[in-house]
Amino acid sequence: MAERATAGALADRFGRVATDLRVSLTDRCNLRCSYCMPEEGLAWLPRQQQLTDDEVHRLVRIAVERLGVTEVRFTGGEPLIRPGLVGIVAAAARLSPRPRLSVTTNGIGLDRLAPALRDAGLERVNVSLDTLSPERFQRLTHRDRHADVLAGLRGAAAAGLTPVKINTVLMRGVNDDEAPALLRFALEHGYELRFIEQMPLDAQHGWDRHTMVTAAEILDALAPFGLKPDSVSRGTAPAETWFVPGWSAADGGPARVGVIGSVTRPFCGDCDRTRLTADGQVRNCLFAREESDLRALLRGGADDTTIARAWQTAMYGKRAGHGIDDPTFLQPARPMSAIGG
Repeated sequence: MAERATAGALADRFGRVATDLRVSLTDRCNLRCSYCMPEEGLAWLPRQQQLTDDEVHRLVRIAVERLGVTEVRFTGGEPLIRPGLVGIVAAAARLSPRPRLSVTTNGIGLDRLAPALRDAGLERVNVSLDTLSPERFQRLTHRDRHADVLAGLRGAAAAGLTPVKINTVLMRGVNDDEAPALLRFALEHGYELRFIEQMPLDAQHGWDRHTMVTAAEILDALAPFGLKPDSVSRGTAPAETWFVPGWSAADGGPARVGVIGSVTRPFCGDCDRTRLTADGQVRNCLFAREESDLRALLRGGADDTTIARAWQTAMYGKRAGHGIDDPTFLQPARPMSAIGG
């Protein structure tokens, strides 16, 4: 077994170093997207099992000050329904060195919260939007909240949380005909669109690779835009990006569109992410089936050094890849809403 690649960092035995922390603040959500959970919802975590605001801040502080994390993204469930979100962001913004801060959200309520989040130190948001049709949105999410999501996008842009990014999952026979319209919508409003291949992270375990809309199919659908490959390496970013000729981004630079091919174009070899669930479990991969309990250490009186070492140990055991193509692959027991994006 190789030696740890970087002392004091979240390194694994393959030489990868995690510097991007995804923090789930709740497993609850105010939508019921069909590719995530059933219409009736799920059995939510009991409140006492969830990390408190102070516990979240302590773990983020350890990650930043002791373990080299430079970017923190707050996720859910739906993070905007966490009452302490603004305070959590503000506490992270006061850390030194200061990490880059973002939120992934469904956008409901973002129009109201965006100014406070910006003032707290948030830099940008990713908003999920899978359709431009209010009727289709209601069928997909089992909620009539399409207008609220659009208002959230506008509110984020007005507050300066730019670039505002849109995350879109295309599903065969559901919304796979909307790729060109969604891109045009994003271009016209100065948003950056990211298409994401549907992943096996639904609570119902109904994912089927053969019905998944692939990255190649998405790019074929966008062919009329004449996309040009982005010459800049994506580094550890999950999205492959393309320039959209004839369009400008909100900052005046060239407009881009991205595709995250997590299944057919995996980027595991460059992954720099570590994940913390709402109940304080470290996940070293989105598709991991094992977790490491930091909550128990927190509540058992462990000092920062002990917690940092436990986190390093959890990350050191990360597998080389997610293994979706392996015949022995098993979907994680937790759905996406309980893991965090």
